[in-house]
This record gives sequence, C-alpha cells and structure tokens, in this order.
Amino acid sequence: MQISVAGYDADSCTKAAYDAAYLAGKAIAASGCVVVCGGLGGVMEAACKGARDAGGDSVGILPSADPNDANRYCAFVVATGLGHTRDFLVAYSGDAVVVIGGGAGTLIEATAAYQAGKPVVAVRGTGGVADEIAGKYLDDRRTRKIIGAPSAEEAVRMAVLEVSGGAKSPKSKAKRSTG
Repeated sequence: MQISVAGYDADSCTKAAYDAAYLAGKAIAASGCVVVCGGLGGVMEAACKGARDAGGDSVGILPSADPNDANRYCAFVVATGLGHTRDFLVAYSGDAVVVIGGGAGTLIEATAAYQAGKPVVAVRGTGGVADEIAGKYLDDRRTRKIIGAPSAEEAVRMAVLEVSGGAKSPKSKAKRSTG
C-alpha cells in the first residue's frame, strides 16, 4: 500500500507540521506502507525522513526534471518536469492521502484524490489546508468526507483502515507487481 503525504513546502512549513509529517512517515513505514510525496522540502522531507528512520521507503515525485532537486531522504525519485501537474501524480499514486498543513498545491492533491474517490485524512492542528478541509466534503456531490484526525499517527491508522476495508466509497485497487 502507498500513502501519499501532502503539505507545506519548506518555504511555509511550521515546526508543528514538520513534526507531524515526520511522525506520519514513521507510522506509514511501520504499517508496511510506502510514503509517496512531492519530493521537496518541508512536510515532504519530514515524511521521507520519518519513513527512512523507521526502515521504510519513500517515493518523491518532483515537479522538475532534475532528480537532484529531491530531498536527501527520498529513497526513490521520479523527476517529471511537469511542474504543478505532478500534484495529480502524487494524489493518484497513493491509495490514500494524508494532508498536513499546506497551501494551494496541497489543495490540488487533496482535491484530485477526492475526485478519484480515495480516502483523504487531514491532520487537525497543523494549519493551512488540513485545518480548512478536515471533516468536510469538497463539493455538493458529497462523494467522500475528508476525515479529520487528531494526530499524524491516527491519520495514518485511519488511512490504512479506509483502504483495507473501512471505506464505503470505491478504493484504489491498482495491482502492483511483487517481483
């Protein structure tokens, strides 16, 4: 299972969001899942660092074509050269999305996952987009409520639960090669 982590870049990341992302990365790895993120700084770096420190893997999907732009904790790097369009790749590559703080790019990732019917779990108290969308629907279709979580670890637990059978909406069932 792959869990995307979306949130603040380094230019606006708070300590609370960075710390929450680190704990989310650790929890994702401890759950046997892979972190997927935008591969840059801030929340993305923290999630990758948490995954690495817990013995897990992370995939950074970069907006640039230069793999050297990735944070040093990314285990795998996809240099897209697609700019902000890569936000859709981050959202679609995860079976669920955990939102920690964030601005417009984070909102794009959350909205893309929402439209795809994927679980989106926002960590309350981390600011930005996460606090704005937690517990809400993103439109009048009321496809899937954004789950609000009190902590990063709980957000990961809820995301894994939703993907593995707790969800009422369609889930991502992409088949992945095991070797």
